[in-house]
Amino acid sequence: MIEIVPIDTPTLGDRSYFVTDGEVAFVVDPQRDIDRVLALAEERGVRVADVFETHIHNDYVTGGLALARATGAAYHVNSADPVEFEHDAVSDGDVIEVGARMRVRVVATPGHTFTHLAYVLEAPGRAPAVFSGGSLLYGSTGRPDLLGPSHTHELVTAQYGSVQRLARELPDDAEIFPTHGFGSFCSATQSQAEASTIGREKRTNPALTLDEKEYVESLLAGLDAWPAYYAHMGPSNSAGPAAPDLSEPRRADAAELRRRIEAGEWVVDLRTRTAFAAGHMAGSLNFGLDGPMATYLGWLIPWGTPVTLLGETPEDVAEAQRELVRIGIDRPAAAATGGPERWADGEPLASFDRASFDELAAVRHHRPVVVLDVRRVQEWEQSHIEGAVHIPLHELPQRLDEVPDGEVWVHCQGGYRAAVAASLLAAAGRRVVAIDDEYGARAGLPTAAAAV
Repeated sequence: MIEIVPIDTPTLGDRSYFVTDGEVAFVVDPQRDIDRVLALAEERGVRVADVFETHIHNDYVTGGLALARATGAAYHVNSADPVEFEHDAVSDGDVIEVGARMRVRVVATPGHTFTHLAYVLEAPGRAPAVFSGGSLLYGSTGRPDLLGPSHTHELVTAQYGSVQRLARELPDDAEIFPTHGFGSFCSATQSQAEASTIGREKRTNPALTLDEKEYVESLLAGLDAWPAYYAHMGPSNSAGPAAPDLSEPRRADAAELRRRIEAGEWVVDLRTRTAFAAGHMAGSLNFGLDGPMATYLGWLIPWGTPVTLLGETPEDVAEAQRELVRIGIDRPAAAATGGPERWADGEPLASFDRASFDELAAVRHHRPVVVLDVRRVQEWEQSHIEGAVHIPLHELPQRLDEVPDGEVWVHCQGGYRAAVAASLLAAAGRRVVAIDDEYGARAGLPTAAAAV
């Protein structure tokens, strides 16, 4: 019996897949921390024979090469990809026999990238399964604009054709196993589905229910910004990243933490936004482990800036390390555990207030405050509070001087991004209140939609 085991990375919105017939296994699109894959192989007592890459990823550093080297597996990459490491070059129509009972057929599916591939698993006694990477997703497709605006129209057209091809060549009961689409910014839109088939997608997916012109127009209209660290993923993956070093970082004392903050380095507090607002080391920044920490830290940080991690426990620091190596931030400069009193060692702690939208509505009746909206452009265009200043979070570090003078009440859609923004503003010496509330609860505040 064939077993397909998804390996979720929810903080990046991706899935890798471990597939075994009980004797051998293959892996599709492994993340950088390959110990998760090795543990599955050991638990099931099988050998990893093959590793397949659907594309040169834009949103994470692959573990494919490291996994192949660790297991002796063949590493399958599109023959058209200009990679700098030894691999098994594959192209459309190739068939790879994995053990005695599984065969994998290569299907060219350009669109998310020019050289994107899908892999169709064929095995006796079961419907085909397609590992569709960033091509056919649940209710959507991969975004076509990550290679730059000059290629977007060509890629979105190719994406439509690729999805149409999969639907044409595979039976309705074929299962779909995408890499993206679970929160990844590589997805054009998001779906809550956890499983799907070709037949279901024929009924629900815009790439299969709209004509090409309608699909292209609707997809392009829905695209928004993607994380800045994506620019570094393609070159890293093409060069062939090694396995990560997840050993414990060097410990820093309070004096070193202060020196690093004063030098302009990032000292990152991993605690919840509630704990951070109540008291933190002045100048530290809040990227809580309870949210998409790596995505937003990687998006905002000037690439190459040393990062020091502050966690309540060594386990918190280890979790953050694992998240960060997935996007190519390989080694923290240092780390400290415990709490802000230990980290500051006698320095006065900094803090700021948290509030609701109801409290914002009340305070605006009594005194002027700056309302700062740090959501993305499309969120702002759909609805925003009248009189608010709009600076998307990913632009805020470079635009702090554009925030008007006065007390700043900062909000996003649900609170996480507002907390990050509040920590940046507080570190810059601004008086700030973080609105820790859902945007849907803004009943007492007049709103408008942008004219687009």
